Amino acid sequence: MRIGTPREIKVREYRVGLTPAGVGELVAHGHEVWIETGAGEGVGLSDEAYRKLGARIADSAEAVFDQAELIVKVKEPQPQECALLREGQTLFTYLHLAPDPEQAAALLRSGCIAIAYETVTDAHGGLPLLSPMSEVAGRMAIQAGAHALEKAQGGIGVLLGGVPGVEPADVLVLGGGVVGSNAARIAIGMGARVTVVDRSLARLKQLDDLFEGRLTTLYSTRDAIDRGTERADLVIGAVLVPGASAPRLVTREHLRRMQRGAVVVDVAIDQGGCFETSRPTTHDAPTYVEEGVVHYCVANMPGAVARTSTFALTNATLPFVLELAEAGVANALRRDAHLREGLNVHLGHITHAAVAESLGLPHMPAIEALQGEGT
Repeated sequence: MRIGTPREIKVREYRVGLTPAGVGELVAHGHEVWIETGAGEGVGLSDEAYRKLGARIADSAEAVFDQAELIVKVKEPQPQECALLREGQTLFTYLHLAPDPEQAAALLRSGCIAIAYETVTDAHGGLPLLSPMSEVAGRMAIQAGAHALEKAQGGIGVLLGGVPGVEPADVLVLGGGVVGSNAARIAIGMGARVTVVDRSLARLKQLDDLFEGRLTTLYSTRDAIDRGTERADLVIGAVLVPGASAPRLVTREHLRRMQRGAVVVDVAIDQGGCFETSRPTTHDAPTYVEEGVVHYCVANMPGAVARTSTFALTNATLPFVLELAEAGVANALRRDAHLREGLNVHLGHITHAAVAESLGLPHMPAIEALQGEGT
């Protein structure tokens, strides 16, 4: 199979979809890999490093899309990339379609097959291709929040861990999954008082055991969110409904009752955000203020630590890229139910139920869409 990785063009996105080591694995299995020149520069990977392990270096994104049957990226395709997709070509990347009808419409028009990292599942009910970036984003959320709390950044002027004789900051984490647990880990390590809110009692028990009572766990109710946001210096939005738009747990009215200069970090912004007042920001302009509360809503947070993120992500995605290349896309999707959960768009149809519901579009089950298709 011919596989291609273009350079990422989203604002301040430095990650790359394949590393030279990944290229070497694919080439060793008899596949042809095209890498756009400069694709790995942001993480210190030169064209020569790719070339040494068998990659063919293309001089433009257009050349990569023209050559490849399978496109492997990191972030959702930008409009000019969507225009390069062709009917029957496969795209394997993060998509986050639920809050992005324009991208969904472009993918449907292209006739491509689009597989989303964020909805691929595993036998344990996890999201193996989302998890590495959720770990990074959860840890970064506390760094970003601590910085935004500084007075010069518009924050209340609170040090997360306090000092002897001065109480630490209160951190509220909405969601106890991968993002939330990693955010809690860093916040506790920095000396903050941490509360995690979740709907799963089993997960709250796991967190209580994991952190040996160093955090407070609360069952998610409106009252818990009301009281938690009122006293919080920093709120981390870490809720996730796979494929669907994030639930809006924190309203504008909540913000009005928060301290002036408090900070919210919305890690769920890729799926539309879990604060009513959230809107996507970039690393160039990461924050804004609504109702006196500083909002950090960068939609590609892990891109700021691009080298760590690239290797963490490609460690997880490479086995699936190999599976798609070795078996053929249709065969791989038919025989692997977990990979099939990643299929969001197939030849003009939305094939993931939660995505279709969020977009208000018709849904064709993935297995039905694959019937009768070749390899």
